[in-house]
Amino acid sequence: MPRLALGVEYHGGAFHGWQRQPHCVTVQGALEQALSAVAGEAIAVVAAGRTDRGVHARGQVVHFDTAVIRPMQAWVRGGNAHLPATVAVLWAQGVSDEFHARFDARSRTYRYRLLSHPVRPAYAHGVVGWTHRVLDLDAMKAGARLLLGTHDFSAFRAAECQARTPVKTLLRLDINSVGEEIHFEFQADAFLQHMVRNLVGALLRVGCGEERSDWLAALLEARDRTQSAPTFAADGLCLTAVEYDERWNFPAGRS
Repeated sequence: MPRLALGVEYHGGAFHGWQRQPHCVTVQGALEQALSAVAGEAIAVVAAGRTDRGVHARGQVVHFDTAVIRPMQAWVRGGNAHLPATVAVLWAQGVSDEFHARFDARSRTYRYRLLSHPVRPAYAHGVVGWTHRVLDLDAMKAGARLLLGTHDFSAFRAAECQARTPVKTLLRLDINSVGEEIHFEFQADAFLQHMVRNLVGALLRVGCGEERSDWLAALLEARDRTQSAPTFAADGLCLTAVEYDERWNFPAGRS
């Protein structure tokens, strides 16, 4: 049966996360309903990553199988015609049945946008996180360097996380000032549930001077979630890219 891959973006604010749930509005449910309308049969999709409630995506990748033959633009335009305004199919591409959106992903990249300002955001409500505190970027960058590499990230793992192992490889963690915002860029082979939001919360403790940079290394060693910072708000978090082997030749997502 032919397999197709899609690039998808969405605003997560109106959804109870990615994963299909009974009696809840989810991104997966909306996408499957739209694609099923195009196909004239039930479609089930597999995603590269299952984002949490309120988390956005600009570079989500999914795959699905169908015997129905449609032009690739029909999956894009037809799918979008049946989707709410907060979800869009960006591209569609045929792939071999060897491809798996989740298991073939080499890494995922998330961006967290944080507004550092005395007044909470209104215009950007829901797409940026917020702190009224002044942050020390150099201290946070020093702490970020301690998090790079392969570690047990149990101290940054949600209690309900179902990942088989807490050991992940954090390939990149960049922190940059962009106007009044601070952007955190995380790239890893895979992420635990709430891992990015928990890392942001811990980095902010360092940034506002509550903890030293080396506290982050101590958290990794302790592997104890109760010693870390609270989970930070979902608002500013976005899955910006999923990286695959070049042989798949997928279009780049939106930056």
